[in-house]
Amino acid sequence: MPPPVDGGGSSSDDPRLLEGRTDDLVAWHREVVETHDDEFAAAKVLVRRLGAHVTHDGHARVGFWTPEIVEADVPPSDVYLEVLSPPADLDPGSTNTRAVAFDRTLVALEREGEYHWGVVAGMRAGTRETLGSLYRLAYETDSGWETVPDPLAYSVPFGPFAPAEFYDRDRLDETRPDRKYFETLGTDGERVATTPDDGVPRVDPATSMLEIHPGTATERGSLAGLADRYGAIGEKRRAGEDLAAWERNFVGYDAIQLMPVEPLTESRTGHDFWSETGRADGELVARVARPDQINWGYDIVVSAFSAPNPALLESGRPDELVDFIAACHALPEPIKVVFDIALGHADDRGAELLSDRYVLGPGMYGKHLDYTEPTVRAVILELQRRKMDFGADGIRVDGAQDFTSYDPETGEMYHDDDFLAEMDAVVQEVAGSEYRPWMIFEDGRPWPREDWELASSYRALIEQHPHSFQWSPVTFAHNTPALLTFWATKWWRIREVADFGGHWITGVANHDTVRRGTQVDPNPGFTRSPVNPYLGGTPVETLDAAYDNAAATMLFHAFLPGVPMDFLTANMRAPWGFVRDTDDDYNVKVVANEVNVLHWQVRDRDFADDRFFPRVKALGFDSVGELRTFTAGLEAAVGVTDYDLDMVARMLSPFAHPFEDLSPADLVAYADAWMADIAAFANLEHWHEKQDESRTAFRRATREFRQDRPWLRATLREDEYFTYRHPTDGTVLYYGYRRAPPGVDGDEELLFAGNMEGVAVDVSPAVLVADAREDDNAPSIPEEGWEPALVPPDVAVDDGTATLDNAQAIVWRRTPSTSRE
Repeated sequence: MPPPVDGGGSSSDDPRLLEGRTDDLVAWHREVVETHDDEFAAAKVLVRRLGAHVTHDGHARVGFWTPEIVEADVPPSDVYLEVLSPPADLDPGSTNTRAVAFDRTLVALEREGEYHWGVVAGMRAGTRETLGSLYRLAYETDSGWETVPDPLAYSVPFGPFAPAEFYDRDRLDETRPDRKYFETLGTDGERVATTPDDGVPRVDPATSMLEIHPGTATERGSLAGLADRYGAIGEKRRAGEDLAAWERNFVGYDAIQLMPVEPLTESRTGHDFWSETGRADGELVARVARPDQINWGYDIVVSAFSAPNPALLESGRPDELVDFIAACHALPEPIKVVFDIALGHADDRGAELLSDRYVLGPGMYGKHLDYTEPTVRAVILELQRRKMDFGADGIRVDGAQDFTSYDPETGEMYHDDDFLAEMDAVVQEVAGSEYRPWMIFEDGRPWPREDWELASSYRALIEQHPHSFQWSPVTFAHNTPALLTFWATKWWRIREVADFGGHWITGVANHDTVRRGTQVDPNPGFTRSPVNPYLGGTPVETLDAAYDNAAATMLFHAFLPGVPMDFLTANMRAPWGFVRDTDDDYNVKVVANEVNVLHWQVRDRDFADDRFFPRVKALGFDSVGELRTFTAGLEAAVGVTDYDLDMVARMLSPFAHPFEDLSPADLVAYADAWMADIAAFANLEHWHEKQDESRTAFRRATREFRQDRPWLRATLREDEYFTYRHPTDGTVLYYGYRRAPPGVDGDEELLFAGNMEGVAVDVSPAVLVADAREDDNAPSIPEEGWEPALVPPDVAVDDGTATLDNAQAIVWRRTPSTSRE
């Protein structure tokens, strides 16, 4: 039975073209083209008016770049703006699928070159309280109506494959709660690192940062839920109340990096958030729902990148993104917000929404965009500007090494550093203030060349843009501290952090590294390092401690330079994996490749818990052992059959499994159930009770130690020191000396020692200073006057000597009051 149909639109003022205003818009377009000799320079101006914008008197100014329509010789008179006026009471936040009748109006537009323009009266602008008119381009062909979505939309409440919403972005900016935060930006140098010759300030780097996946950070899985979480923490701190153990994992940072919050690809078979059922007499009926995909955020379609991901908006309103940012800015010690810009991850389905001119060909993650096409180049920069104008303080450019273009003369791809420079130069405007964000690049060039781990300097873009930061070598993807000898074999990269790391993002835990940890073979061969037996008694304990332990936390937060970054999921010692239900083609393969997650992160008692894995249990799996056996067989069959699902099903049929007659459809059902279950399993709300009071209190104290000493961000000077004890004698002991630069209040010295892996070791300032004296390159380090400054709760200090077990560390401190030498 079809769902009931809601009433039609309620607007009494039917949308219509304002011809005189449209003529002025077309005249502006011609002037821009005539006054710019360079096509890219002209496009950068034109794209600022693409999409739908509210004019000063409440009309809609719309613009589309439409090369595919022009190239297909569609007459200008046949191209319309299709306006769909929703019922006044339509709730864009509901994930329940229902049929809705929209009033449908076609408004003729004016064509100029490859663009269509118009100023339209009668469209309702969306706000925090109201869903606005939906819109897209439409033209009729012999086979029916064709539509073109707006790739520069500000709001897509039913996803990027549905019409966009005409949204009042200016009103959102005018009413944002943190306007004062931006209005004071740059006053007396506040929160500003540099002011270039053009007078536009650049936001100061953070001291430390926390990476968060919004979809699993709270029970609600929304930006509103995350905003409320930080709002409640702020209220507790202002009232002087103690934070709960789990709440401490959210604080002690002055920046948050959100994993991508852009609209995502959708499964053709599993998702249906907008489907049209009929048009008649000025009405269009569609089945609609707010998207609720499971995804870690990187499978974007590029189109509507300028809008927030509606799956993260429980109200369906873009205001939630601003509210989260404002909640961070309103904390007693404001937290910067960094957006993760993953424009290099163009999913294959993006080609359904974009002109062919956007696509150069297949890419690492789906489609490779053509950055050499002038208008495409300009549009991508405009998408970045619009997204950052929601109020982000910083931008992390994901996979900068993937921004490559084709050189027809050499027949090879090259790193498009000119485009990255354009990204770096984009100016934001929020609450009337212009600024450039703190710029961070993830760049591992020459990745994916086979020798990339050896050859990458991780400094290519810092050298081009000295104000920028890059992800460090230990922060980049291939990072497995659960394996024994990790800290020994990675010493040369850790040492580089000391030597070059003042403009690096550091730390071992992030969305990619923890995922890589869950993919490690628990039974490595003879040529692979074994799992570190000192980290824990079970696989779950081992993995948890690998990405969250005192020694690593203290190394990056209390000693080494750069900006240390933690991953909230690792702080919470919660499960994590490659979660997505958006892939029709490779969903079974993805799940098969996640086979080791069951070893590293799912205990028998977890599977037995009624809260977890209801979907795979409903399929007939009764134990985690049965699940591991089936998934291991699935992984092997996927590999040997080159992912032929029919053959995979036949190969697995004779073996034990709960399916009556195993088919490819059963494999898909299993993959879908697994993805949904693992995403729910990873929700941090389930792991609050796992938090230990002493552990979370000490981690917070370590982070605040860093916040109190922003001078630690600078690369080590010649009068500072960092090394490891050798021979190791069974313990990888890192130690070093840092000294506050002249002019810093406190004039203090720090001495760090960390047992990064191995058997227990006794350390003291006297012993470390004696070790350093054997190194001709070591500076003179004082032996007397050291006092413990940062000691984990399980470290014993007896008469100045600390006994450090695996993953334990200590920091001593000297000040002028302790007779500096």
